[in-house]
Amino acid sequence: MSMLAIYDFLRMIISFVFVLGVLVFIHELGHYLAARWRGVHVDVFSIGFGKPLYRWHDKVGTEWRICPIPLGGYVRPHGFADPEDVSEEERAAYIEGKTFHGKDVGSRAIVIAAGPIFNFLLAIILYFGLFVTVGKHSLGEPVAQAIIADSAAAKAGIQPKDVILKIGDINHPGVENLVMYAQEHPDLSTTIAVKRDGKEITLPITIGSKENDGKKVGQLGVQLAINIIAGKPMSVGGAAVAAVQETWDVSKKTLVGLGQMITGQRSAKDLGGPIKIAQLSGQVSKGGFADLVNFMALLSISLGLINLFPIPVLDGGRLVFYVFEAIFRRPVPKPIQERAFQVGFVLILLLFAFSMYNDVTQLSWFRWLTGHSN
Repeated sequence: MSMLAIYDFLRMIISFVFVLGVLVFIHELGHYLAARWRGVHVDVFSIGFGKPLYRWHDKVGTEWRICPIPLGGYVRPHGFADPEDVSEEERAAYIEGKTFHGKDVGSRAIVIAAGPIFNFLLAIILYFGLFVTVGKHSLGEPVAQAIIADSAAAKAGIQPKDVILKIGDINHPGVENLVMYAQEHPDLSTTIAVKRDGKEITLPITIGSKENDGKKVGQLGVQLAINIIAGKPMSVGGAAVAAVQETWDVSKKTLVGLGQMITGQRSAKDLGGPIKIAQLSGQVSKGGFADLVNFMALLSISLGLINLFPIPVLDGGRLVFYVFEAIFRRPVPKPIQERAFQVGFVLILLLFAFSMYNDVTQLSWFRWLTGHSN
């Protein structure tokens, strides 16, 4: 292995640990601060999993841990387990008035919701820092870089260097919307407007199609050049508004993308796990600190959204239980909770396994072994 390869590998690992460490710390910090605010003592604040490498106690008695497996973390509020699930000795050791389950449902919901909320706040802060220092970069109009032979674009007469201005009824689609429109409309006969040599030309086009995971997906057959337009530093007020708007827009796009995976409009192969995050962390770190910060903001939003999914082992699942309790003035029956947590745990394991499978099958050595290296 060359020194350059070793350097790239180390940079990937360091970037991955840094990115995930910050996101996990902020998420758990939300739970921790909300618990302290609502009068709940916190027994443990752990970054990572496994046997602690280092631990210490603060002045209020919380044990802080640094653990070797950097794939998450947790905060353990005092008296978090249901009272009927612990022994009399454990209940006797509770600090009066400081237990999680001793608080009203509103306080418990605040503690649970604070983790995802802090992830969204982190994204806003990161975007704000970027916009106020380097501005907000944007993508210019998509430019045809190369045309695939016998493709829809070739048959329509699109040429390299054509600037794509419109497709169907979408003006100035941008790279992302252009690709999405084509994927969602296989075999559609429509028009595409391009700018060539300073003139706008409208061309008829029938979007091509291919089978992807048993579903027909449209394709144009044009390789696009991504033209990034550098932004200018914004005012503090403008950066704050733009940061909130960007966080909102990215959240919507992320949910739309997940919805398309569920409905089959988008390949589930796009779903990545820890290996893909590590690879992307290393890649974006090559572009400089600003690119890494932008990547962290995107991941922080994804982490916040995922934790709000109504799956019982996640924060969103617990919030669903608390909504039920607030409405009906009684907790969800214990057998239902237990079965829901079992199902949720299995779902999370399957999702993790599937994302890891996607990661591994995209590795170059795996594709070489299976004869899919091209």
